[in-house]
Amino acid sequence: MTDPARIPCQLYLISPLDVGGDFPERLRAALSAAPVAAFQFRVKEGDQHEQARLAAPLQAICAEYDTAFIVNDSIALAKRLGADGVHLGQSDGDPREAREVLGRDVQIGVTCHDSRHLAMEAGEAGADYVAFGAFYPTLTKEVSHQADLETLIWWSTMFELPCVAIGGITVENAAPVIAAGADFIAVSAGVWQHPDGEAAAVKAFNALF
Repeated sequence: MTDPARIPCQLYLISPLDVGGDFPERLRAALSAAPVAAFQFRVKEGDQHEQARLAAPLQAICAEYDTAFIVNDSIALAKRLGADGVHLGQSDGDPREAREVLGRDVQIGVTCHDSRHLAMEAGEAGADYVAFGAFYPTLTKEVSHQADLETLIWWSTMFELPCVAIGGITVENAAPVIAAGADFIAVSAGVWQHPDGEAAAVKAFNALF
C-alpha cells in the first residue's frame, strides 16, 4: 500500500534520440495537453555545442510550461545550459560531484536499475530522486536490468526520497507501476510513438494519476 501523504504520481517525459525537425512543436503539443513534471533531454549524437543548440528551444518550451528541464548523463552540458537538473547513469559521475558543480537548487537523479543498494547509496550521496527499471520490455535502449514492482513498494514505504519508474511504460501498462508507489513514471516511446499522438498520450497518462 502506498503512503496517502505522498503526492500523486506525475509524468516524466524522456526525449527521443532525434529532437530535430518538428520535434519542438511536438514537445509543445505534449506539454500543453496536461501537466508534465519533467522533460529529460537525451541526445547522444554530436558534440556539446551541437547538443546545446538542439536543447535551447526545448528548454525554452519547458520553461514556458513550468516543466523541469533535465539533462541526461552530462554534468558539463547541464551546467552550460543552466538546466534544472541532471540525470546520471551509474557511469556518468557522482551525485556529490554534480552537486558541487551545479549547486544546491539543481535536481539530481540517479539510475539504480533493479538495485535497492544502489538506490540507498544514491540517496546517501545527495540524489534528489532515484530511478528503477526497466519494468517492461523497451525499444528505447538495451535492457540489462529487470526491475519488479516489489522494489517500488519497498522504496515508497521505507523512504521519502522520490522514485522514478522507467522502461517500456505505456498508457496500457502504467497502472500497476503507479499503484506500487512510483512518484514519477518516465516515458519516451509511450508518448512519442502513441498512435493518437503525444497530446492524447499525455492526457491519458494524467487521467491515470
